[in-house]
Amino acid sequence: MTIQIGRVQSRLELKQILSLQKENIPNALSIKEMEQEGFLTVTHTLNLLDRMNKVCSHIIAKENGKVIGYALCMHPKFGNKIDVLKPMFEEINSVLSPGEKYMVMGQVCIHKEYRKMGIFQNLYKKMQVVISTNYDCIITEVDALNKRSLKAHFAVGFIELKTYNSNGRKWHLLVLK
Repeated sequence: MTIQIGRVQSRLELKQILSLQKENIPNALSIKEMEQEGFLTVTHTLNLLDRMNKVCSHIIAKENGKVIGYALCMHPKFGNKIDVLKPMFEEINSVLSPGEKYMVMGQVCIHKEYRKMGIFQNLYKKMQVVISTNYDCIITEVDALNKRSLKAHFAVGFIELKTYNSNGRKWHLLVLK
């Protein structure tokens, strides 16, 4: 098995990201699957993913030409494009120094068959390298109910900036320097 970590280069790869996304949103998973495997909170449109990709290309893992994992790069200028993420950007602005430049990791997902193989860590390593010349850190948030995702983010070196409540949910705002 040869897995390549790289950046999105085609519309087909964006469509494959959306396909993987659809398999991992709550209405596609049982409660047990969500507890054991984690889940995604946000769904994107092809248009928004493409616009985000043009500012900073998303990081993907591929095997045999198929996207099997991804970490989305979301420049702060897209902070008002997804309602559920608007509070996160307000919280980021309340805790970061004014001159600190950051990229948001907008969502990370690994196909079920490829989990626990180091792909999650490799996506983040690639993202750190890619953004290091223009940004000071990567910021993301994780739903407090998503224990698997929290554990995985702490394992790659994220630290908690703060927790907050929004829309009846508790969120962990995390940073990776």
